[in-house]
Amino acid sequence: MNDLIGVKIKSLRKERKLTLKQIADQTSLSISFLSQVERSKSSITLETLKKISEALGVNPSYFFSESDKKSATNVMRNVIKTNTLQSQFFYRDLAGNIENPLFNPILVILNPGAKREDSYSHSGQEFLYVLEGKLTILIEKEEQDLNPFDCIFLDSTTPHNWINKTDSIVKFLCISSIPV
Repeated sequence: MNDLIGVKIKSLRKERKLTLKQIADQTSLSISFLSQVERSKSSITLETLKKISEALGVNPSYFFSESDKKSATNVMRNVIKTNTLQSQFFYRDLAGNIENPLFNPILVILNPGAKREDSYSHSGQEFLYVLEGKLTILIEKEEQDLNPFDCIFLDSTTPHNWINKTDSIVKFLCISSIPV
């Protein structure tokens, strides 16, 4: 993920007069890990960013905005850059510079064999819509296979995971609610 994310996390944490320990307590992440993230010495997953975002009271898209200009309308073209598809996951926040969106739309691309480390839960709800490939969703201990144009709506507080068990990439939209 972007090196500026750590800088933005630290800036927002200090602006809110929060300590690393307070953020660690709220997110179940270690103080040393959070410090490494703030200094761009360690990268984070989208799940970790969601936890930190909740603790700081912002939408995860806050950390991806490329300018301070806020708009009610945002057109994004060619959202996938081929050089960014080298890791197991590719996330692209599609909210752009929209100020205080009511939901968080993300394009996710999983390379063959990709899987999040562990099942994850967070506040809110998620809607997944498969664009390409076969996506396996693990919800608690139950697996669901989704093909192109299939979708699922789930309570995000239930532990869940995204898995690509195929030899082809999987592209899907993840639209999650913003914690209030």
